[in-house]
Amino acid sequence: MTAPLGTTEHEPDPSLILTPETVAEYVDGIAAFLGGTANVIVQLSLRPVGRGVLESTVDSGKVTLHPIKRLRTTLTYIAVALLGSDDERAAYRAAVNGSHRAVRSTAESPVKYNAFDPNLQLWVAACLYWGIDDLYTRMHGPMDPATADAFYRYAARLGTTLQMRPEMWPANRAEFQRYWDEGLKQRAIEPALRDYFDGLIDLKMMSRPTQRAFAGLQRFVVTGLLPQHLRDEMGMTWTERDQRRFDRLLRAIAAVHTRLPKQARMFPMNAYLFDLRRRIRRGKPLV
Repeated sequence: MTAPLGTTEHEPDPSLILTPETVAEYVDGIAAFLGGTANVIVQLSLRPVGRGVLESTVDSGKVTLHPIKRLRTTLTYIAVALLGSDDERAAYRAAVNGSHRAVRSTAESPVKYNAFDPNLQLWVAACLYWGIDDLYTRMHGPMDPATADAFYRYAARLGTTLQMRPEMWPANRAEFQRYWDEGLKQRAIEPALRDYFDGLIDLKMMSRPTQRAFAGLQRFVVTGLLPQHLRDEMGMTWTERDQRRFDRLLRAIAAVHTRLPKQARMFPMNAYLFDLRRRIRRGKPLV
């Protein structure tokens, strides 16, 4: 299991500043495939975020209808937030804003939500950062404290690429840990969302051969990556034997992955960033 993010007793080194070029060393493409569904569950466990997805009328963005497109737009967002230029981030923000305008609660909604709410975006950005850090630590061991602090500061871009204000990002990893722990213990998964998540985990939006080939592994990986509180909310079981098997799986993946060339390790994040740049040049829709 990853160590708590805030357990540091050193003074952060503000002189260590990551850039889109240097942060690429810590962007594992395989993490996008391994951690994507578990991260979605954590994001949507904040009920306004979850209801926003359940009630969305933007069919073009629904993973249940367009799974490949949704994968592209989601991973492109992470890629441009972490690896893109300011102009590329602004272009993608404008495109996402166009889809988000329709994502707001109605009089019939059980909770109020608005996709432009910076507090909801803070939670989503926190989930993305937590997921990246968690899988990196599980596969490669923890970053040294100075690098971990620098990566944390840089990861605010996961929220500021949209409407989250920079000052909303917790000031350091210790403050983030408090925000994370407090938020996580308040999360609950209502039955409608649990059904939705089970469909994602079991790949119900994909072909039957794909389901048969990958759904079992997907459920194992998702269960292994979820925090225990959300496993309980999902009605999942996880034993010490499961944990040992999962740790061995991640070690085996990491042993192969770390030996690949840099561009192969970054795939598909670099491919989605290349595609975004191509779409911008050609004037094609970005989402």
